[in-house]
Amino acid sequence: MDREDVKQLRKAGWDDRAIHDACQTVSYFHYVNRVADGLGVELEERFDRR
Repeated sequence: MDREDVKQLRKAGWDDRAIHDACQTVSYFHYVNRVADGLGVELEERFDRR
């Protein structure tokens, strides 16, 4: 993500709070997925999409 991405979000009507909240949410899920991968967490059967 760079300044141009932020400009596009602002053009779409997003304010600083919405951009911040989206950043925090995406970052959190990225973090949790990396921790789960690092620990070898297996998906529950209902989430296995093979």
